[in-house]
Amino acid sequence: MINVFFNILIFPGLIFLSIFGLGAEYFDRKLCAKLQNRVGPPWFQPLADFIKLLAKENVIPNQADPTVFTLMPVLAFTATLTAFFYIPLWQTKALSSFNGDLIVVLYLLTIPTLTFFLGGWYARSVFSMIGAARSIIQLFAYEIPLFLAILAPAMMAGTLSLSEMTVFYGSHPWLVLLNLVDFVIALVALLGKLEKTPFDIPEAETEIVAGCLTEYSGRLLAFFRIAIDMEMVVGSSLLAAVFLPFGFNFGFAIGFILYLVKVLFVVALLSLARTIVARLRIDQMINFCWKIVAPAAFLMLVVDLVVKGLISR
Repeated sequence: MINVFFNILIFPGLIFLSIFGLGAEYFDRKLCAKLQNRVGPPWFQPLADFIKLLAKENVIPNQADPTVFTLMPVLAFTATLTAFFYIPLWQTKALSSFNGDLIVVLYLLTIPTLTFFLGGWYARSVFSMIGAARSIIQLFAYEIPLFLAILAPAMMAGTLSLSEMTVFYGSHPWLVLLNLVDFVIALVALLGKLEKTPFDIPEAETEIVAGCLTEYSGRLLAFFRIAIDMEMVVGSSLLAAVFLPFGFNFGFAIGFILYLVKVLFVVALLSLARTIVARLRIDQMINFCWKIVAPAAFLMLVVDLVVKGLISR
């Protein structure tokens, strides 16, 4: 029982994920600054921002629904943390796993976007409601390509368990190369899920202030911000487990280091993408996802099924 509480609250649970999330935010911001020939923030800046927000007062607009407005940041935080427990990190078995946990992880990672929508919509301000509408529209654009890109390797492995997928690809490493296109598709979809440039349409500063988060402040905004940092780590961990399934059989020390390297590698790719590509309009984003990304993901699903059929003969 003590071991379970330690895993959930400390390592690899709440405290570790929170610290790693803040560290990943620093790495993302620093790398992006270097790519733009800027200095970037000091290493403690994400933590300082989080502590500053915790010390500020929560301001709830008079027109907002106080219950929904208050619960959404907590729900986003909880859903992201829960998804982390089903992803293999530095060993083939996740903290909690079963056949079908991949679907649960994808579902849980959808919840934060829904909380952005509900929190912004029930804030009842113009900027918040516009940002909320953009968030939910964008969700329909990237979610199907993301699901297809993740499910294609699962169909190849013949399982919906992330832990079993790492075992399968560990014994068939050459098949990882077949999923490189799916990796790029999932990376693009993850950019949309995290609402990073070029898909930062729901919180475009030059257009709608902070979008659905415009009316949030204090501890509620702090929970949203750290949930976003945690979602970046969880999403990167998911892509690392599915598309970079190596380093699980070298013991804890080497496996843990390789896990950190893989996650930071995915974060670096996200930083590179948001540095070199300008923001798209919402119609451009939808057309790009539905006309290019989704068909490519569906094509790779068919390719994986064909290859699986050839292998199983």
